[in-house]
Amino acid sequence: MEYTFGAIEQKWREYWKKNQVYKVTNDTSKPKYYILDMFPYPSGAGLHVGHPLGYIASDIYARYKKMKGFNVLHPMGFDAFGLPAEQYALETGQHPAVTTEKNIARYKEQLDNIGFCYDWEREVRTSDAAYYKWTQWIFLQLFHSWYDRNAQKARPIIELIAIFEREGNSNLVCPGDENLKFDAVQWQSFDEKQQRDVLMHYRMAYQGYAEVWWCEGLGTVLANDEVVNGVSERGGFPVERKKMRQWFLRITEYADRLIESLDKLEWSEAMKEMQRNWIGKSIGAQVTFQSAGSDFQLEVFTTRPDTIFGVDFMVIAPEHALVEAMTTAEQKDAITKYQDYVKSRSERERMAEVKQVTGAFTGAYVLHPFTQKQIPVWTSEYVLAGYGTGAIMAVPSGDSRDHAFAKHFNIPVTNIFGDKYNGDEAYTAKEGIIENSDFISGKEIKEATALVVEALKKMNAGVPKINYKLRDAGFSRQRYWGEPFPIVYQDGIAYAIDEPQLKIPGEKRQLPVELPMVEHYKPGAEGEGPLANVEEWVTTEAGRRETSTMPGYAGSSWYFLRYMDPDNDAEFASRNATDYWREVDLYIGGTEHAVGHLLYSRMWTKALYDLGFIGFDEPFKKLVNQGMIQGSSRFVYELIGGLHVDTNAWDESSEPVSPSKKMGITGNVRHPNFFVSSGIYERIEKGTMSEAEIGALNEFINSQLIKFNKPGLTFRISVEHIIPHRVDVNIVDGYDLNIEKFKKWKNGEYANAEFILEDGKYICGSAVEKMSKSKYNVVNPDDIVAQYGADTFRMYEMFLGPIDVSKPWDTKGIEGVHRFLKKLWRLYFDEQKGWIVTEEKATETELKALHKTIRKIADDIEKFSFNTSVSQFMICVNELAGLNCHKREILEPLALCINPFAPHLAEELWHQLGYEDSVVNAAFPAYEEKYVTESSKNYPVAINGKPRLEMNFPLDAEQQFIEEQVLGNEHVQKYLEGKQPKKIIFVKGKMINIVVS
Repeated sequence: MEYTFGAIEQKWREYWKKNQVYKVTNDTSKPKYYILDMFPYPSGAGLHVGHPLGYIASDIYARYKKMKGFNVLHPMGFDAFGLPAEQYALETGQHPAVTTEKNIARYKEQLDNIGFCYDWEREVRTSDAAYYKWTQWIFLQLFHSWYDRNAQKARPIIELIAIFEREGNSNLVCPGDENLKFDAVQWQSFDEKQQRDVLMHYRMAYQGYAEVWWCEGLGTVLANDEVVNGVSERGGFPVERKKMRQWFLRITEYADRLIESLDKLEWSEAMKEMQRNWIGKSIGAQVTFQSAGSDFQLEVFTTRPDTIFGVDFMVIAPEHALVEAMTTAEQKDAITKYQDYVKSRSERERMAEVKQVTGAFTGAYVLHPFTQKQIPVWTSEYVLAGYGTGAIMAVPSGDSRDHAFAKHFNIPVTNIFGDKYNGDEAYTAKEGIIENSDFISGKEIKEATALVVEALKKMNAGVPKINYKLRDAGFSRQRYWGEPFPIVYQDGIAYAIDEPQLKIPGEKRQLPVELPMVEHYKPGAEGEGPLANVEEWVTTEAGRRETSTMPGYAGSSWYFLRYMDPDNDAEFASRNATDYWREVDLYIGGTEHAVGHLLYSRMWTKALYDLGFIGFDEPFKKLVNQGMIQGSSRFVYELIGGLHVDTNAWDESSEPVSPSKKMGITGNVRHPNFFVSSGIYERIEKGTMSEAEIGALNEFINSQLIKFNKPGLTFRISVEHIIPHRVDVNIVDGYDLNIEKFKKWKNGEYANAEFILEDGKYICGSAVEKMSKSKYNVVNPDDIVAQYGADTFRMYEMFLGPIDVSKPWDTKGIEGVHRFLKKLWRLYFDEQKGWIVTEEKATETELKALHKTIRKIADDIEKFSFNTSVSQFMICVNELAGLNCHKREILEPLALCINPFAPHLAEELWHQLGYEDSVVNAAFPAYEEKYVTESSKNYPVAINGKPRLEMNFPLDAEQQFIEEQVLGNEHVQKYLEGKQPKKIIFVKGKMINIVVS
């Protein structure tokens, strides 16, 4: 009986679906284990072979944990809202709801084809109204809450109002405006608009004005990580800084907790460090510099107050609110021109660029708080408006960027570090003695810092300060395809639809606020979202709706909770469900989400915990970052130069002409494209092809040109005339180009191509690159599954290398894994005899092979070392095949071991072994210690340090016994040549060395 993987896999996929084998219940009698993949955005391109890498790993672990007795939640859904879907709709003229539905169906088909153990009844889609109802509800909880810094937790806004009514805000620093102060009497005197303006400064979800990245081409605001090199990551459209009204989440209030709780997470140190750096906690002082002759003061944050006597100039961000006020008339044109330049630069570019120094002088000066020296104020892109106060005191002798700036603009540098500053580069170490610094001269940096801060406090010129790089999260997009905000404006005041102040019927307060169907998605007026064009939706009896929508990360910040209780229409998830499943035990996804999705999810979880809706404050206990499966691109090499024309025979320029262009057509015949094989190209490139070979090659090409009636054309080959082109990897077998398919590729563009071969084949060049359609290196998993089967595909992806390492895809290598599975099959089946499993008693050698494998596979799975698991399976099957083992005692546990990796094959074998229930419900076998403990060892035996042979001895053998056996060995005697050894060195468990001379 042959291994007919196609029929086997189809049969068991249908069985699993019909019998709801993967259905998960909230069965609290079992220990739980929650395994989750970062759910995909369903693009129109579908999955390529790189996408399922993490999914296969999580599926193996989920099946293993289920076999170990856990109630496993391993769901899947779709991150279906967002900019990519809307852009695709715009490009194709389809509604994003239609394309999203179609794309999801395609993804599910592909995922099922690979055999994942998802309970599709728990599927979530962020674009479903039944789901985003609860995204809107969570937004309302954030809108109706504030962060109590004293209690270090979020609390309901109604409790804040009660505090204001009793005592004002004297004990509650306002996060939106630290200068805002009022008492209870003043609070009571505020009208409704004033009170709500104050509350907006405290709310966890609040509205404000901010400099944002506005992309005219996409018609929306973009997050920092959506802007690359001054253009939008999606589409490459220009972006500019623009001040706009936006919604924000006050994630900055959670900065300390986000840092502190990293210590309890099982994440890589690299990932934790990425988050710490993004949050960027800094301890220092805020210092006030009074203007010299003008009516303003400049606030700066510094982590090095000890360097204050080394300040030679100030730098403010080009977007700083004071730039216009402090700029003199003489400098106005220069400042305006510089600001225009900076608008095109992303924050990533501005912070990463260290060699390029740019800036402009404002014409203003401030006074040093201690010396009253006038200090010039410059503006430069290396200072960001959103970090600290948007202004810095520049100390060139102690900061590399300040030093480069001073040197570039010829600003004199004050040396406060003595011999440690050499004049060529800044002294950036944080230890040493401060010099040339008034009352702190001769002091260590730590002592000097404390003295300066104390002096600034006494002068009312500064205070101790903790600062963060983390900014509040922008939470609105001027797009159509996203969650509508449950917000209505009355007289310019934002009200949540569930607030009683809104005089609307009760049913109109109900969530969800559904996204209306529209025919086009053009931006509204004044930068508003497309919803502004749907007047009948925007205008309500209560007021005007918010026309922005929530960003893509809104639905993904809490989706892991909905999987716990997906059909609950009364709440986002019941407390019983969340108390049982709690945080995700294992989360698998890419590092690209380190400072976006992961931070937002952590913040939302902490907020829901603070407000009492869940009983845990971290979403993802253990995080595994999978590497990338890269594309292995293939190249063909075209001759597109080197044709020379005899002007007497050809009425064209004598310049070389390209054979890839249509020229001199006779009838319907086009000039051919010439392609040289990779090896020939490399020899030409390296100059190792002989003159005779080049001459023969030229002669061949010229002979082909005659066929196409080209009088006067001759060809002279050289490397500059050969251009590599990527070719679709799906028409290449390993490196061998399928010439007939190539001629039909791209609608027959190369139908008349001529090929210069190696050994009768056209060999392609190769390169490892990112897998993408534009590089023609995308491999569809459906094609691999059709050719080799899902189980082969699953095991091969794991066999490619460690899960966390990027590696190239090579379809050629899959053959070995497929042969292994067929070899495993033959332990159970003979092609003529059929089922050949016997009830014979296993030998100790067979049991050792099995139990070593059981232990190794279990250990590897727990360590996510799936590539070594596949290797162990191959070793075991080879051993058992060599022993001609077909015994149930060995093969039944082996079928269970391989179930997480090759579930279709395992299910077939399990039922052939006589079981009626699914192998999914079987227990993972336990190994027996006696079969995995080694009782003997092969010792290398060396003569004068040179290894000569190996001899096997019991591990508990004494040295005298070892010496007797070694010296009695005929091979050892041959090497001794009759000589008596001086001594025998025996290292137990390691080696034996006979010293002769």
